[in-house]
Amino acid sequence: MSEIEKIDKNLMVRAADENGFVWYDCMDAPFRVYGLIYEGDGFVRMPQDVASNVNDGVALLNDNTAGGRVRFATDSPDVSIRVQMRNVGKMPHFPLTGSVGFDLYCGHIYTGTFTPPFDIVDRYTSTVCRESTAMSDMVLDFPLYSGVKKLEIGLREGAALRAGREYRVKTPVVYYGSSITQGGCASRPGNSYQSVVSRLLDCDFVNLGFSGSARGEDAIAEYIAGLNMSAFVYDYDHNAPSPEHLERTHAKMFRTIRERNPELPVVMMTRPDPRFSDNAEKCRAIIMKTYTDALAAGDKNVYFLDGRSFVRDGDGTVDGSHPNDLGFRYMAEAVGGLLKGLL
Repeated sequence: MSEIEKIDKNLMVRAADENGFVWYDCMDAPFRVYGLIYEGDGFVRMPQDVASNVNDGVALLNDNTAGGRVRFATDSPDVSIRVQMRNVGKMPHFPLTGSVGFDLYCGHIYTGTFTPPFDIVDRYTSTVCRESTAMSDMVLDFPLYSGVKKLEIGLREGAALRAGREYRVKTPVVYYGSSITQGGCASRPGNSYQSVVSRLLDCDFVNLGFSGSARGEDAIAEYIAGLNMSAFVYDYDHNAPSPEHLERTHAKMFRTIRERNPELPVVMMTRPDPRFSDNAEKCRAIIMKTYTDALAAGDKNVYFLDGRSFVRDGDGTVDGSHPNDLGFRYMAEAVGGLLKGLL
């Protein structure tokens, strides 16, 4: 490497590997990462010191890269990735393509999935063939339930590389909730409901779903209240330890958000669970009360979505609770249909 290459990476002459790919770090321009920050030795969804002050589950799951994306433009007929993992999420009812894989979209059109080997330990390489040399805007979705230390993107030697097009709605929608919000159990990252909504509305987003760990604590409410958002969507009744806990925290979280963001659209949802129990009914009533109290106080930018309407039949989940791709599509239609009029 020459001295000028050490000073300015943009002047580096990149040689192709034995397979004809030239490799780039996704953190370097013109690539742009959305929905994640890089801290320490890998990607996280919020500063780790904040996550550690919420609860142990949030601290542990903060490096799961749900909602992370890389955008760029290229005419390379093939796109490859080399990824080093911090941790690998494996579950019997959750495809590896969703928990560990990456998705590639050309514009809003699904192009392929970078699929990990079944015996993955801490890294893998995978290639998606575009079968096109048209200059195109690309979106690469990160895994939903794994941690990523480093992501390199490989393009064919001689391929052009440019910055990707920016989102139409540049200020992100922020989502807070449970394992369903995090993306369990979509077959691949692009099928989580927030990703679908993002493509439908061409909007940026941040996924703050934490499996089993969304409890509406003051620390997470204060953090979210300080974010720059175009809308806030929250549903954590699945993870509330009890209806009494939800009653203590739900309206309080709303007030914390609203005090810092007086004009922000706030969407309150209930769990998308077809097996609506007595406990779920109590939680629904608590969420509805937060909503109706806000309306009665004159709030004109608060909205309610009933999760029971999301799952229209018995085929929308993998286990009676976590949505499959069909269930996430139902959710995306409901949430996206509401947000379309707000953004």
